[in-house]
Amino acid sequence: MARIKGVDIPNDKHIVISLTYIYGIGRNLAKTICEAAGVEPTKKAGELDVEELNKLRDEINKHLTEGDLRREVNMNIKTKMEINSYQGTRHKKGLPVRGQRTNRNARTRKGKGKTVANKKK
Repeated sequence: MARIKGVDIPNDKHIVISLTYIYGIGRNLAKTICEAAGVEPTKKAGELDVEELNKLRDEINKHLTEGDLRREVNMNIKTKMEINSYQGTRHKKGLPVRGQRTNRNARTRKGKGKTVANKKK
C-alpha cells in the first residue's frame, strides 16, 4: 500500500479512485492531479513506480488536503460559533445547520430520540 499525506491508498483500485481516500480530494480533483502528474488514471495504484508516486505527491502538496483542510474547516466553525451567527448557534445546539427540517427527522445531528412521558395522540 502506498502512503500519500499519511493515508494508505488501496492498491487494487484505479489511482483516480484511490486518491479519493485522501480527505479533500474528490473524483474531479483526482483526475486533474493525475493529468498534471502525467499518470494514467486507469492504472492501478499498486502498479505505480516510485517516480510516478513522487509526481503525484508533488501535485497533491499543491492543494489543501488532510490535516490542514480539517484544521481550516474546524477553525471556520469555531469562528461562526464565536460571532454567534445563525450557523454558529445551530452548531452549538447540535442541530442541522443548512436549513433542514427538525420536527420529524434530523436524527443524525440530534441523536437518539428521547421519549416524552404521557404524550397523548
